[in-house]
Amino acid sequence: MEKKAMREGYGETLVKLGKENKNIVVLDADLSGSTKTIMFAKEFPERFFNMGIAEQDMIATAAGLATVGKIPFASSFAMFASGRAWEMVRQAVCLGNKNVKICATHGGITVGEDGATHQALEDIAVMRVLPHMSVIVPADYYEAQKAVEFAAQYKGPVYIRMTRSSTPVIFGKDYVFEYGKVKVLREGNDITVFSCGVMVAESLKATKILEEKGISVKVVNVSTIKPIDVEGIIKAVKDTKLAITVEEHNVIGGLGGAISEVLSEHFPVKIKRIGMEDKFGRSGKAGDLLKYFGLDSESIAEKVEEFVSKNR
Repeated sequence: MEKKAMREGYGETLVKLGKENKNIVVLDADLSGSTKTIMFAKEFPERFFNMGIAEQDMIATAAGLATVGKIPFASSFAMFASGRAWEMVRQAVCLGNKNVKICATHGGITVGEDGATHQALEDIAVMRVLPHMSVIVPADYYEAQKAVEFAAQYKGPVYIRMTRSSTPVIFGKDYVFEYGKVKVLREGNDITVFSCGVMVAESLKATKILEEKGISVKVVNVSTIKPIDVEGIIKAVKDTKLAITVEEHNVIGGLGGAISEVLSEHFPVKIKRIGMEDKFGRSGKAGDLLKYFGLDSESIAEKVEEFVSKNR
């Protein structure tokens, strides 16, 4: 499959948006080469602000810019944008419902060799708990582009989580991003798999393995984790009565937590969460880490098969 980096799509889309709207401004915490905001900086240097390694200041400044009518996109690695700056995100952005877009790259263990200190595995949880904050986790390059375009015209705080590495292209140029809606990518009768981010591609690959074993899997892309699509989630599990969530994030508080909350309240079914089992990551190549932590397609297929076998 063709592979493209979500962060490349982010950088390209910022330039496009910058040409269309002079109120778009971009802030970065000294990582513009990695987050790809450098593309915007080269095109619009007067609207780009390198805040240095000062993520809290970056977020507070973004809130100030939003107050005077600008549309700020603030970027850093997901670990720092969500962790180091969390208090400012809460106090300066969400409390006043400021129109700030936090677009974080390098989420999850696929950050790779940078290791545990740089691998955000808690960011979905700490962002979705904040009032007013929307949380979006694109599945590929094109969905990242469309999500950024959506964020630019949406009024209110948005957190977009992207990966470092190039990931399989799932959608095309004409893909339509639907905020707050899940999207069924593959129909199946035995079990429904809810995925987000890079795990969508791994889940789709896992279905091919499972199909050879006689297990029919429905794959659902949950790119908007907040607001969560209650109706769409219930509809997706009504015929299978079994659910699995797959995420490159701690199983506590992330996609698995969000789906479990919906199903336990509205349509109780047996559910299993696949993700980081309350662990920190470690240094290594992205593909090796997915395999090591049981998040590659083969491991996902094995866990799905075991879960279906126990509950048929």
